[in-house]
Amino acid sequence: FIDARDHTGFCQVVSLPEEFGSAHLQIERLRNEYVVAVTGTLRERENPNPRVPTGLVEVVAEQVTLLNPVSKGLPFKVTASPEEDASLSEDTRLKNRMLDLRRPSMSSNLRLRHRVVKSIRRFLEDQHDFLEVETPILARPTPEGARDFLVPARLSPGACFALPQSPQLFKQMLMVAGMDRYYQIARCFRDEDLRSDRQPEFTQVDLEMAFTPMETMLEINEELLCRVWRDIKGVELQRPFPRLTFKEAMDRYGCDKPDTRYGMELVDVTDVVAACDFGVFSKAVEEGGLVKGIRVPDGKRISNGKVKPKGEVANEAVAAGSRGLAFLRVGSSLQLEGPKAVVEGLGNVSGELVERMGGQEGDLFLFAAGEQGLVNKTLDR
Repeated sequence: FIDARDHTGFCQVVSLPEEFGSAHLQIERLRNEYVVAVTGTLRERENPNPRVPTGLVEVVAEQVTLLNPVSKGLPFKVTASPEEDASLSEDTRLKNRMLDLRRPSMSSNLRLRHRVVKSIRRFLEDQHDFLEVETPILARPTPEGARDFLVPARLSPGACFALPQSPQLFKQMLMVAGMDRYYQIARCFRDEDLRSDRQPEFTQVDLEMAFTPMETMLEINEELLCRVWRDIKGVELQRPFPRLTFKEAMDRYGCDKPDTRYGMELVDVTDVVAACDFGVFSKAVEEGGLVKGIRVPDGKRISNGKVKPKGEVANEAVAAGSRGLAFLRVGSSLQLEGPKAVVEGLGNVSGELVERMGGQEGDLFLFAAGEQGLVNKTLDR
């Protein structure tokens, strides 16, 4: 027998040499990833396998046609275990993109995206009477947050088009023209440095509504997300969603788009350390700045070498524009441990500091001091 795979999944194919000899001989010659066409009869398995979706049935091959053999070894398994998938380098995958996209995990991603977009369209058009509008890709440069990708205009030497950073360029035109509710699932292009949440091109859902109160806009967005999760995952999200003001987000997380799943909120300890003997903290407060910290539970997992100057964590702080991080560890009896200058400088306020930070034995404290924006940016990284 063989396992045959197509875009819907796997199915076991068996051969009966006494009844369909030519099909049996063809199956014996097959190897991994050969492309074949099989004609046969679907029947129940004698020994069902309930662990796979098609484990109750099999196909009895009556005719097998080899469409395309594999003439040399493949760079990786197309049907690999999750561990083998995780070990694949991105370079290898991109060099063999056709094979990569044949992997079940990749093809399922494409189908998932299709289902998400379909759900979005049905919700906006059928329930809220939105109109889908397509706006030009080639436009003029606009002053936005990132650099534009430029495309030379052959018919106008010296001139160029710019690829849109967002589809909002035409928003006012369409609003004034009477398109009171429209949406786009639009490609956006931004020439900026790569980060975990940034890439040169991406797709975004853009909703535009005229004369709409803020509460209505928030409700429609919440309904949209609930609809997608219900359609795709069968999960009912609780409403209303938690809301943060910009100030709350910056004070508690240091950024305007926090991932609240991880906790680890920033703790303002400015008033606690204002009069301490550790000069870095007291001087920052005197100059009108502030001091914030993060409590890292079970911080012993992070070595001192990573938080000291030139360490991995310290370098992240420097990359944000800070001169570095102060760190402390919570030892037995909730006593602070760490660099001598920091521990001694905080001696008279150490107990209050541990209490403010919510410290537990084994925790690691990371502190940044200075101007508010710099402190938030440093600890957000």
